Amino acid sequence: MTYYKLDNPVWYSLSETHKQFALEYSNAKFYKPDYCPFGGFISSDNSIDVLGKYASLIDNFYIVGEQPVLPAPLSIKKDLVCLQMICYEKIKIELTETILKLNQVHSRTLYELVNRVQPGYFREKTNLLGDYFGIFKNDKLVAVTGERMKMDDLTEVSAVVTDPHHTGKGYAKQLIAHVTNNIFNQNKTPYLHVAETNLGAIQLYEKLGFKLRRKISFWNIVSD
Repeated sequence: MTYYKLDNPVWYSLSETHKQFALEYSNAKFYKPDYCPFGGFISSDNSIDVLGKYASLIDNFYIVGEQPVLPAPLSIKKDLVCLQMICYEKIKIELTETILKLNQVHSRTLYELVNRVQPGYFREKTNLLGDYFGIFKNDKLVAVTGERMKMDDLTEVSAVVTDPHHTGKGYAKQLIAHVTNNIFNQNKTPYLHVAETNLGAIQLYEKLGFKLRRKISFWNIVSD
């Protein structure tokens, strides 16, 4: 398995499955801003020029991997250190909730829920990067999980979000299991990123079978 690609997940996703969403430079690839605010470098050559070009399109974004050298007036707002975790086999738990695959009809509701709970990562067209699934209660979307960065053989589990009024009911656990197993059904390996400070989520992922691969930084870049 080509796990080395996970050292530079943006670059390899935009070189493989997500080519159509890429803005390409000689040494870097970025997601088109309305899909995902992520970029990755294969080398540091001309990084200052490249970051300046992307920053002209979006004023708040993330470089995933090594710390970039920034041009003025860009600065690092935060070094978000995440655990990168991989699941190596299907998750065997009973699914007791009705889980629905979301479509464009749900796109606005999905966008609003994710940004209410985890603002800053989910853009207007992020839902087009992969499959997203949700749990509804009284016709209201209360929990979601989906797919974000995708390579030929690896897919990221992302947007694990539950409405604060509906936490503690096991919705996230069931959605993670459903999405993870769906990725395995595509003959791909699931992985995810979780902030190293999010101990509750890390504990849940470990219980479901995800294993730590490495720590990786998401450098939040802003225009001063």
